[in-house]
Amino acid sequence: MPSTVIRSFRYDAEKSELLITFQSGRRYLYTGVPQGIFDAMKKSFSKGEFFNEHIREQFPFERLPLGS
Repeated sequence: MPSTVIRSFRYDAEKSELLITFQSGRRYLYTGVPQGIFDAMKKSFSKGEFFNEHIREQFPFERLPLGS
């Protein structure tokens, strides 16, 4: 089921970084994210709910400029 909040996400296991692109087009890079969190997010029914419960305000992040 497509997310109404998250457009896409990808994980860099070597750096433990999770890049999330929201439906608005805004992109955020979360650091220090364990592989298990990414794996659980992939399996979750609601990506937005999972993000709010397990990632948002749990890991340092950087908002990336649009178009980069």
